[in-house]
Amino acid sequence: MLFRVGIENNNEGRTIAWALEHPGCFAYGANASAACVNLENAIQVYATWILKHDHNTWLNFDQVEIDPEETWEVYFIDDNLDKIEGDGYSVESFFRHDWKPLRQVEVEQALKMLSWSRADLLKVVAGLTPEKLDATYPLERWSINGILNHIGGAEWWYLDRLSLAFPKAEVSDDPRLRLKQTREALNKTLPKLIGVNQVVGADGELWSPRKLVRRALWHEIDHIRHIQKLVKV
Repeated sequence: MLFRVGIENNNEGRTIAWALEHPGCFAYGANASAACVNLENAIQVYATWILKHDHNTWLNFDQVEIDPEETWEVYFIDDNLDKIEGDGYSVESFFRHDWKPLRQVEVEQALKMLSWSRADLLKVVAGLTPEKLDATYPLERWSINGILNHIGGAEWWYLDRLSLAFPKAEVSDDPRLRLKQTREALNKTLPKLIGVNQVVGADGELWSPRKLVRRALWHEIDHIRHIQKLVKV
């Protein structure tokens, strides 16, 4: 099976290989070649994850063929949207595939995967003591509760890129409630985006419904793996 791949270089010093037609499927590497090699295994893991939850899986294949069709170089801009070197707002990938309006079946699949990833997230943190949730770790920006808060805030931010978010003042400071309210907003919004051709610029970066889905699934899955490592510390 041919997997169309977008390469994103210089994302926090690494490369991401995105399986463009399969949101939630991605791999990191030191460069494009390494990320594509890692993506082959990531595809197998992704397919197994889908099959675990849906025996009528939509992802069946005998072999993996990687097709890197586009490369994006992350760059930085200042408050005036001028390109700069070093610190600034990082303008991350927008591939040609992100322009395509979401189809109904893609939204249905995305909603399923978002529900599975959220269940995975809650399972990872279930039973953790308040001390473990609030513990700090060397070289880590956040505690586990901080990561949960970040996941919820990011989903609000993704919706805001398309001017679809509820008022920011209503976003809860409680990590669990924030996760719940922003996910409910995302779940209600996605069906309204079926067939919508909406590509907008926000803070110097292009966004679309398809990019929103791609980033939301990536973000939660990535942080689930992050928390799993912290739980073992």
